[in-house]
Amino acid sequence: MNILGPDALVFGVTDLDACTQYLTDYGLAPVEVTTKGGRFEALDGTCVELRHADDPSLPPGLGTASLLRKTVYGVADQATLDAIARELRTDREVKRLADGSLEAVDDLGFALGFQLTARRPLSLPVETVNAPGAPPQRPANVVAVDETAPARPRSLSHVVYFVPDAAKAEAFYVKRLGFICTDRFIGVGPFLRPAGTADHHTLFMIQTPPPMKGCEHFTFHMGGPTEVMLAGSRFVAKGYESFWGPGRHKFGSNWFWYFNSPLGCHVEYDADMDLHDGQWTAREAAMGADASQLFLFQHRDKWAPGGPPPGPGRVAVDH
Repeated sequence: MNILGPDALVFGVTDLDACTQYLTDYGLAPVEVTTKGGRFEALDGTCVELRHADDPSLPPGLGTASLLRKTVYGVADQATLDAIARELRTDREVKRLADGSLEAVDDLGFALGFQLTARRPLSLPVETVNAPGAPPQRPANVVAVDETAPARPRSLSHVVYFVPDAAKAEAFYVKRLGFICTDRFIGVGPFLRPAGTADHHTLFMIQTPPPMKGCEHFTFHMGGPTEVMLAGSRFVAKGYESFWGPGRHKFGSNWFWYFNSPLGCHVEYDADMDLHDGQWTAREAAMGADASQLFLFQHRDKWAPGGPPPGPGRVAVDH
């Protein structure tokens, strides 16, 4: 099935104003936002949708504290949409909504949508690096650092679920929707990607007790590591609390920076994720700090060295 990846995440929230401000400050563009909610888009049209928690048009909640109501996947063509409808209707209700999209529920109760993708093609510059031993990527007299450069989310990257039965959840996405396991944390859960993308993962699942079921985090791809740092630093300057990062993951190799949010989950910036095809063999590792990141930085206010170099009997002092 030619599923490309997540097009939208739909949340039912109680503090619409705080969530609207958060997603706008994060870098998503408000589209058709009213007092009832709206859409917050990345550069390619993938988005987060907000609605009031009591909006009757929303799918039911998960019965936990999670505010995620639906994950909407974009597909390449009508044939894929029809194939998904046929497959899922063999054992569950599949609704055809007025806009032509499908709505169903996975084996653990997460509401899913499927639509002809809303993704717009992008043609944007990529971050360049100059290194000894390789031809210059950035010509002479072209500087890499621009404090005023835009750092906008480009595309919805992935979502992470807390699930009470990771094996059951994985079987649904692999056997029914054609997802592929790229890597796995043993006893925890798989990194999955649909057939229509080479991204390392668009869905990761973590085994947790049932009361925790829901969305742990979601993230959008940025243009490169510098944009992750730039966007994250600007986010901190606006008063948002860093949760984890910046750093770089091992599985997926993506740079990351996570933040707390009023959406009932963490929200991440990421960049430079690995791509895989059918020649890849999934790896397995025990989950832990050593497997989760290659390295981890700790954000702090800007600092510069001052005073004489440390010598005998002297210590360096932060200024």
